[in-house]
Amino acid sequence: MEHETDALVLGSGAAGLTAALTAAVAGLRVTVLEKSDRLGGTSAMSGAGTWIPANHHAAAAGIEDSAEEALAYIHAAAPEGWAATEDPLWQRLVEAAPAMLRFVEAHSPLRFALTPEGDPLRDLPGAKARGRMLSPLPLSRWRAGRFARSIRKSTIPELFTYHEAVETDLYHHPFRTAWQLWPRLAWRVLTNTRGKGTALVTGLLRGCLNAGVRIETRASALELLQDHAGAVIGAVVEHRNARHRITVRRGVVIATGGFEWDGERLARHFPGPVDYLGSPPSNTGDGHRMAEAIGAALDRMDQATLTPSVPTWHEGRLMARPVPFHTEPNAILVNRHGTRFVNELSFNIGEAVDARDAAGMPLHQPCWVISDSRLLGRLPPARWAARADRNWLKRADHIAELARLIGLEPATLEATVARYNAACAAGRDTEFGRPSAADAAASGDRRRRGGLQAIEAPPFLAMPFNRSILGTKGGPRTNNRAEVLRPDGSVIPGLFAAGASSANPIGTRGVGTGTTIGPYMTWGYVAGLELARRNR
Repeated sequence: MEHETDALVLGSGAAGLTAALTAAVAGLRVTVLEKSDRLGGTSAMSGAGTWIPANHHAAAAGIEDSAEEALAYIHAAAPEGWAATEDPLWQRLVEAAPAMLRFVEAHSPLRFALTPEGDPLRDLPGAKARGRMLSPLPLSRWRAGRFARSIRKSTIPELFTYHEAVETDLYHHPFRTAWQLWPRLAWRVLTNTRGKGTALVTGLLRGCLNAGVRIETRASALELLQDHAGAVIGAVVEHRNARHRITVRRGVVIATGGFEWDGERLARHFPGPVDYLGSPPSNTGDGHRMAEAIGAALDRMDQATLTPSVPTWHEGRLMARPVPFHTEPNAILVNRHGTRFVNELSFNIGEAVDARDAAGMPLHQPCWVISDSRLLGRLPPARWAARADRNWLKRADHIAELARLIGLEPATLEATVARYNAACAAGRDTEFGRPSAADAAASGDRRRRGGLQAIEAPPFLAMPFNRSILGTKGGPRTNNRAEVLRPDGSVIPGLFAAGASSANPIGTRGVGTGTTIGPYMTWGYVAGLELARRNR
């Protein structure tokens, strides 16, 4: 496999494939290396919700939007102090994202459609009631050619599209919903057609293949090569039990995913409980390690996509299946003190759970969802999760007994549940402002029920609600051209990073359901453009 190429992309998720497609369409010879035997990375396992402001689909639907409004929204949503370093990246993001979407649709079979969701932080300046959330329409895996059987499978059912997941009551009535949709589902089975992340990766792969991109699986990059001036000129790669050197004329893009499967690094940056991981086990931070070894600055290492999830068996191990089980009307979230600390319907619930003290240690964990027997009756994925991991669900006939099972003070938990039940009776949650009916922030997404219902039907239930990580979001610090920087702010020539392998300018606090996929693809696109412009 030893060869020279114009651009080398490490990783085959949405960021890496978008970078490869962009560079290849510009006329570069591009090689994509995937460490595992499955393509698509975390993107293939995702729902493929894609947040793109001021996109052409919104314009066609008569929805007015602009880069300026999107930038105002991001500024208003961002954690305090982030603008000092992230503003140039935010500006490039809102400017490049619409162009990226047009480019991808022009050079691949991917077609996106708007979802009914609005920006969840709807009271902030620049928020839109609809138009920024999209997801790809289904595609047959056969479109990926020889890689059709190599696309990574997900913990969520890819047979349904993202649109169907948010527009139907799939999570609460999976069998009824499948029966209602059976003609289109049957057609998808017959034609090997899938939605969500499978469709996204299928379309990007087809585009890359059409553009002449070379794709290799089971190829692990071990170290980056530099010339005497410090510019990255290639990588040492292990492929088929042999080591090779791949040299590049334009540069290397790190898109190897997060570091969540590196136990030591995960414990260092995410001290405290981690419930389940929902990404490929190959996400061991290889790109972070290689970039750090040649002097890259790592940043935002305490940020991640933290998504409410339940356990499921996937490819021989317990992993995270994203399910918002904490938003059921008869469910509350309590911390290690046995008290509520947040409105359970808050969009960025993962950030609230992951709150840290001045020393970086968790403030609230371990956290628990407290509910009663009716939750299992109305939410089949919770029943399936209880069978998948026998340690996940705790049951007791009395709240005090349940508290003792999970290590909480019985009197405190009893008082917390009593206050919530009183709020339900009054029809008003004065403590945290949880709406008495379904939250308008979830408009168009029927997965999140919300509302107030007393916890009173034994047996009572407790389920852990700590960090379920679908991908870390820290890594090499980049500029607004996706170029990797040293601690002094200077550029490491020839090295780019995108997606979960970079210090993402939108961290744990998301601005929409699709603030991983949309920005990740955009930074891949930016990296591809810069590779095409680079002269060496």
